[in-house]
Amino acid sequence: MKVDTFSKQQLKVLSWWCKESRYKNYDAIICDGAVRSGKTFCMSISFFAWSFYSFANSDFALCGKTIRSLRRNMVTPIIPVLKSLGFECSEQISKNLLIVRYGDIENRFYLFGGKDESSASLIQGMTLCGVLFDEVALMPRSFVEQALARCSVNGSKFWFNCNPEYPRHWFYTEWIRKADSKNALYLHFTMEDNPSLSKEVRQRYEGLYSGVFYQRFVLGRWVAVHGAVYPFMDDEKMYCEVPNVGFDDFAVSCDYGTVNPASFGLWGEKNSVWYRIKEYYFDSRREGYQRTDEEHYAKLEELIGNRKVSRVVVDPSAASFIEVIRRHKRFNAVPAENNVVNGIRLVSQALKDGRIKICSTCKDARREFALYRWDTKNGADVPIKENDHSMDDIRYFTASISTGKKGFSVFALRR
Repeated sequence: MKVDTFSKQQLKVLSWWCKESRYKNYDAIICDGAVRSGKTFCMSISFFAWSFYSFANSDFALCGKTIRSLRRNMVTPIIPVLKSLGFECSEQISKNLLIVRYGDIENRFYLFGGKDESSASLIQGMTLCGVLFDEVALMPRSFVEQALARCSVNGSKFWFNCNPEYPRHWFYTEWIRKADSKNALYLHFTMEDNPSLSKEVRQRYEGLYSGVFYQRFVLGRWVAVHGAVYPFMDDEKMYCEVPNVGFDDFAVSCDYGTVNPASFGLWGEKNSVWYRIKEYYFDSRREGYQRTDEEHYAKLEELIGNRKVSRVVVDPSAASFIEVIRRHKRFNAVPAENNVVNGIRLVSQALKDGRIKICSTCKDARREFALYRWDTKNGADVPIKENDHSMDDIRYFTASISTGKKGFSVFALRR
C-alpha cells in the first residue's frame, strides 16, 4: 500500500506518543468521526510503531466487535504495511495471535472480539502493555473495562476509535465528554482528514446516507435518532415494477409471528441487484385467527412456487419454524443476523445504492416504510416495535447478503 501524504490530524495520531510530542504524557487517545476518514489506518500504524518503541517481548490486545471484523478492518490491511516497513509478521489463526518482529525485538498481539457481555471473560487474567479498540462504540462496557484493567504495565496506553452513535452512549458520556479527566487525547475526524479519499468518493459516501446516519457517518456527530427510520422511502422513485427478466437467483426472508404478523419476502437477483418481487403478510389480529407453523410453511411454498431458492433467511428467534422448514427438506433455512441498528444502516445503504429494490407489488412493505419510526422516548437507538415486520424481514435479508454467506453476493461497505 502506497501512502503519499498524511493530514495534520493523522500526523497527530502517528506521533502523539513520541518523545518530542507535546501529547506524550496522555494515557489514551480517542479518534472518532466520519466513516472513511483514515482514523483506523493511521491508528493501526501508530499502535504498532509505539509498541516497538516502548516495549520488547511484550503482550498487547487488538479488539474489535468480532475477530472476523477486526481481521477485515485492521489486521489484513496493516500486515502488508508493516512488512514494507521491515517488520516480520506471522499469524497463528487458531490462537487469534499475531506475532510481529523487528530485528531482535518481538511482540505478541492477541485478537479479541467484544460482541456481548460474556466477552469480558475472554480477556481476564492477561497482563497487557496496551490495547487498541477498533469501533469501541459497538462493544459492551464490561468488555472494554475488563480489557483496560489488564493494562497494568508501566507506560501502557489505551487506543480507541469509533464512528458516532447516540449521545447517551456510555463511551460518549464516560470517555469523550470526560477526555480531560481521563487524561485522553481526543481527536475528531472528517472525510477531509483522509487525503487519499478523492472528492468523487467523498460525494459517493455522502449520497449513501440520509437523516441520522448522514449526521453520524458523514458529519461525524453523536446525534439522537428521530422521525422516520427510512425517510427517503417516501419518494415514489424508490419503488419499481417487477423486472421482466429471467432472474439468476432467488431467496426468501422471513419475520415469523403467530400473535404478531408474519412477513415473508421473495427476492430475485439480476446483475447483482436483489428485487423484493412478492410478499406474504399475515396479521392474525387483523384476520381474527392464528395460523400454525405448518400453515405458514404452506404459504411459504405458495410464495416460492416452482422457483429454486438459494436459501430462506429466518428470524433467529423462530426456532420452531426453522425446524419445520428443515424437516420438509425442500429449502435451506438459515437463522438471520439480528443487529437492529447495524441492519437498518445496511438496508439504508443498499436501498440508496440501488443494490436492493422494493417492487410495487409489496404493498405491506410500502405501508410499513411509511410508518416505521424511531422511539424518541428511549435513550438508545431503538425503533418503535410497531409496523416493523416487513422491515425486519428486509433487514434480515440485507444483513445476511452483506456478510457474504454462501449463495449471496457481497455488497456491504466497510465502515
